This record gives sequence, structure tokens and C-alpha cells, in this order.
Amino acid sequence: MSCSLADVMSEQLAKELQLEEENAAFPEVVAAAEGPFITGENIDTSSDLMLAQMLQMEFDREYDAQLRREEKKINGDSKVSISFENYRKVHPYDSDSSEDEVDWQDTRHDPYRADKPTTTPRRGFIGKGKDITTKHDEVVCGRKNTARMENFAPEFQVGDGIGMDLKLSNQVFNALKQHAYSEERRSARLHEKKEHSTAEKAVDPKTRLLLYKMVNSGMLETITGCISTGKESVVFHAYGGNATEDKVIPSECAIKVFKTTLNEFKNRDKYIKDDYRFKDRFSKLNPRKIIRMWAEKEMHNLTRMQNAGIPCPQVVILKKHVLVMSFIGQDQVPAPKLKDVTLSSEDMKKAYYQILNMMQQLYRECNLVHADLSEYNMLWHDGKVWLIDVSQSVEPTHPHGLEFLFRDCRNVSQFFQKGGVAEALNERELFNAVSGLNITADNEVDFQAEIEALEKMNEDHVQNHGKKLSTFSSDGDPPIYDE
Repeated sequence: MSCSLADVMSEQLAKELQLEEENAAFPEVVAAAEGPFITGENIDTSSDLMLAQMLQMEFDREYDAQLRREEKKINGDSKVSISFENYRKVHPYDSDSSEDEVDWQDTRHDPYRADKPTTTPRRGFIGKGKDITTKHDEVVCGRKNTARMENFAPEFQVGDGIGMDLKLSNQVFNALKQHAYSEERRSARLHEKKEHSTAEKAVDPKTRLLLYKMVNSGMLETITGCISTGKESVVFHAYGGNATEDKVIPSECAIKVFKTTLNEFKNRDKYIKDDYRFKDRFSKLNPRKIIRMWAEKEMHNLTRMQNAGIPCPQVVILKKHVLVMSFIGQDQVPAPKLKDVTLSSEDMKKAYYQILNMMQQLYRECNLVHADLSEYNMLWHDGKVWLIDVSQSVEPTHPHGLEFLFRDCRNVSQFFQKGGVAEALNERELFNAVSGLNITADNEVDFQAEIEALEKMNEDHVQNHGKKLSTFSSDGDPPIYDE
């Protein structure tokens, strides 16, 4: 069929020819496409963009339907449900939605979100007659207190009290509120406390500066590390440096750093406030001075013991709360405590008589009572016992000196009796042997009563005469026990 040039150049004719070819090649696909996707008479299907959007919307509907089926299958009848809402495909031009398809985030009532507690009006009550409820109602106040817990600090975990419909009484809420404030203040002080006090196996900047000065001055060669920790101090090992004219530096040293935290010294003032050597300098208003006095007290006690020939660490130098002593051990390995070492029967018997002699020397020549003597504060090195940790040692004329001595005797006696030493005296016999007093009480209660009476006599003498003079009557010097 012949046609003019104008008809050949017509766009309409070209579209008709192209449509006929497509219908001939893909008759089923075109028929299927014309059905579900063309939903309005005014939709222009000639635009490729519109066709792509329509295809994408149909895909999104199928994808969302699959998500809803999976969500319903997983949740079932459970009270706690999950939602795939964040994974749904939402388009602003997608206006078609079924009536049963409801977005749970848009509902006014969410069954899994607790209702906010209803507040009472300004007049202070709601309802009338028998159904009146005032602001002092137990249930209303309980829910209010639960809601007010949300104002606590973020570090204080309060949980989902509103969701559980928790009702807190005023007493419980006030206690929780006070505890939350205390925890908030404590956490605020924690950083400052760590910066200004020694902690477990660590030192504060001031203590670190003292150690640096000792190393820089040549007194210490190097500090190797921590070898022991206790309630009131941390002990480091160091190699000694160059000796000076007036001081001999041991090859290995032990650096005892007293912790500058005050918690461990709250109940330790009884060892120092009644000691006449430090009584005038003791001030409970400035407890940090107690720590330095504690280190100074151990230095003086070690010096007395060293002069009497008792095996103990040798004092090198004291700088504030840092005490440098000779190291009891070898090659960075500290000597074992008496409780950790296994001794033969002969060595155990030898250690017992040595400790008995040292207690008598400590009481008679050094005029001291250890006050914390046990197998934990005695080391076994070079075949003999060494005494350590004498910072709490007091004089026998201390108001509680004899009580401390009796406690030491009990610890020593029990340890060696359990160790199989048949010659070990009981605590009352050991007390009389060390102190030289002749207390003849049949039982421990009467024995301690006589000790307290002696301490009371000495305290009355001090108050009347103002002198530390022992009024204990003894039967001469105590006997010296030797193997």
C-alpha cells in the first residue's frame, strides 16, 4: 500500500506500527500488563517512568505482605512482640492500603506502652461520694513515685517500673532517692580520689614524684615492681644505688608505700593517739597527718628492734609516707611468710623458741608490743624468723598494750600448737613468760579481767602524775627461753 511522505514521517503511524509488532511478538505479556497495572483511565502508560513506578509499587506490596506474614508467624500470641516496620517499603504516592493494615506506631493506644500515671487535679481529689480519691491515695502516690524515679541520675538503673505498674511507697522512694544521690556524689569523687590517693598496685602522682626523686638522686638504681599488697600499704622491690657517707644502701630494697586513702585508718587511730611519742602531734581533724605519723612510727619501731638485735628489715630512709627498707629475700623473690612455708618438726621447734625469745626482747629491751603478731607478719629466711609490719606496735604502758600482747600470745600459741610443737605454751602461760607478770587466773575471762585492771591502774597513774611509768608488779625479769 502506497502512502505519502507526510504519512511516513508521522509519529502516530510509527507508534501504531511498533504496537502491532509488539502484539505479534508478545501477545500474552502485553495482555497481562494491561490488566493489573493500568488502574485508572487517566494514567499515561506511554511514560517509562510511570511504568517503572507502578512495577516498584507492586513489588513493594508483595514484600510488605511477606513481612507481615513473617511478623505474625513469629509473634503469635506472645505479649512481647517484634515488628519489621523499619524494613517496610513506604512510598508517598502509595495510597492503597487494606482496612486491616494498621501501622502500630500510629495507633493512639499501644498495648505494649504503659500509660502515664494520671495526675490528680489541683483541687486535690477526684470522684464523688464513696468513689472519691485524694492525692494521698496509696495507689496514686505509688504510681507518682514510680514515675519520679525517671529523674534519677542516668547511672542509677531504675528499670521499667511504669510498665510493670509498680507502686512505691514514700518510705521506699525516699530511701532510693537518698541512695541515688549518694551514688552520684560518690561517682563524682571517684576520679579525684584516684588521682590523689594510692590504690591497689598503683601510686598517685605525688608518690610517683617521690620515687622519681629517689631514683634520680642515685639512692635507688631501679624499681622493678610490686611484690606485696595489704590493707594499709603497697610494697615494691627496688635495687639499691650508690651509698652515701652516712648511709649504706643495701643491694636490694623494699619500698613500703602507705596508702593515702583514709578508709583503712579510720579505726587505726587507737594505736597512735595514746602513744606518748605522738600524742601531742595527733589530730583527728587532719587525718592525713596520721598516715605520715604511721610511717614514722614504723621507722622508729624498726630502729629499736634493730638496735636490740632482733631480725627485722633495716631502715634506709623515710620520705613522707614512703619508707625504704632492706629487702628480706633474694633476687626479687621475697621470703615466704611463716604460714606459707612447710617446716620440719625441728625447724618448727627452732622457730618457736626464736619467736619466744624475740617477744621477750621486744617487751623487755625495746619496750614494745607488736600488737599484730601472727604467722602472717613473720618471714622465714636464712633458717630464722624475721619480724615485719611493726607500724601498729605500741609500748606496754599503752592503755591497751597488755590486751594487744595477750592477743599476740594467743595467735602464736595457736599456730605452733597446730604445727605440732609439743613444747608450745598456751596463751596465758606465754603471756606470763613474756611479760614477767604473775597472773594466776584459772580461766581466760578472769585472766583478761586482771589484765584490764592492770591497764586501768596504769592509766590512773598517768592521769595523776602525768608520766608514763609502768606500775606493773613483776617477779623479776622474765625467764629466757632457749632451745
